[in-house]
Amino acid sequence: MSLFDKYEAVIGLEVHIQLLTESKMYSSDINEYGSLPNSNVSVISLGHPGTLPKVNKKAIEFAVKLGLAVNATIRKENQFARKNYFYADLPKGYQITQDKTPICNGGFITIKLKDGVEKKIGLTRIHMEEDAGKSMHDQDPFDSLIDLNRAGVPLLEIVSEPDIRTSDEAYAYLTEVRKLVRYLDVCDGNMEEGSLRCDANISVRLKGAEQFGKKVEVKNMNSIRNVQRAIDHEIERQIKEIEAGEEISVETRSFDAVAGTTFSLRSKESANDYRYFPEPDLQPIIITDSYIEKQRAALPELPQELYDRFVNKLGLSAYDALNLTDTKGIALYFSELTKKTSNYKSAANWMMGAVKSYLNENAIAIEKFKVGPDKIAELIAIIDEGKISNTVANLNVFPEMVKHPEKSPLQIASELNLIQESNQDALQELVNQAISKYPEKVTEYKNGKVNLVGLFMGEVMKLSGGKADPKVASKLVKDTLDKL
Repeated sequence: MSLFDKYEAVIGLEVHIQLLTESKMYSSDINEYGSLPNSNVSVISLGHPGTLPKVNKKAIEFAVKLGLAVNATIRKENQFARKNYFYADLPKGYQITQDKTPICNGGFITIKLKDGVEKKIGLTRIHMEEDAGKSMHDQDPFDSLIDLNRAGVPLLEIVSEPDIRTSDEAYAYLTEVRKLVRYLDVCDGNMEEGSLRCDANISVRLKGAEQFGKKVEVKNMNSIRNVQRAIDHEIERQIKEIEAGEEISVETRSFDAVAGTTFSLRSKESANDYRYFPEPDLQPIIITDSYIEKQRAALPELPQELYDRFVNKLGLSAYDALNLTDTKGIALYFSELTKKTSNYKSAANWMMGAVKSYLNENAIAIEKFKVGPDKIAELIAIIDEGKISNTVANLNVFPEMVKHPEKSPLQIASELNLIQESNQDALQELVNQAISKYPEKVTEYKNGKVNLVGLFMGEVMKLSGGKADPKVASKLVKDTLDKL
């Protein structure tokens, strides 16, 4: 048994998502990424004396929708608190958050592992708060620069239970969180822009032990892959320290993406360091049952629901369903396509093949794709009817469809003279010509070289200009040879 087989990791993730509201959490300042530094600020977001915050209604709506989507309990009476700490990019000197009264409690997110197993990762809470500003240390050789545009931007913090055991599970969990918030249109999920950020709480313990080890928090990971790398490094570091007889320090560490290692930032704060107390300038927010039901009714079909429908009702493989639900736009387009064709497997193949390739090559989203689901359904239909082959559809018809989305696939195939010849009498004549061209090969076929059917088929396709229906022609070639 290797050293690492003795231990297991216990991992909990804290995910902060920036909400796609037009204004900030407690003020009317614009919530916009990429603006000129310090242009989206006001006396309210800067916390000037005499100013009063006001809660963003849209942020509450988004929090309730996310809570419903993960089967959490929605709190009816929501209070806010001040979390006090000093950072140069926190202009008020405190953050307005929720302490004892998170808007969502409980719930879970289902992840799918590489071996096909599903696992539920429990959630502790989801709470509303505001973001801090941003310190930039690489813009000036002598000074750190502060951009307060992000200060006050609405956040939801999703705190998982310590149910994650491996970096692969963490990767799958974060992928599902990002997919979910994108489906709900509450966050764009772009980690590289900081709109989705993750802190990982990691400890290790001997397998079979009930008590958790000492927890280390790792910050500053700007991609899901880097979260995975940081967890792997931290698990290895902690195991080696324990095996060497050293104590694990309860601390906050940062991840160096270049070196693939973590390094210490500071000793871990405890809750009393923040001196939480009720926010005196905000009244409690009351959420009614009717409001909750209104938000429930507005929920889109969620990734898990779509996945289950694609597998159980449409008969697709788990692989296909997972790929088709990866992004909301693709899933909705495919869902619409399945209303217009019953050949679901072919529809899935076209979506994951030609359509996705075209989107990737042209760097466009499915929403900008000009060929509608009805046209793809018609393309599938004329292939199934034997009017064109799948090869012709891919190489000739589909490229013309994206150039001329107003034309039907059948119209394009006709204009390009690609409609297959399926008339048996006409094809029989071509088959006879092909067979008569190679009398010695006929003899070889009769003597057992059945693979020579391909030679005769090639000649038939040549004589037909590539328009012979392969299925019909192949049967005619075999039948004719067998009768000789």
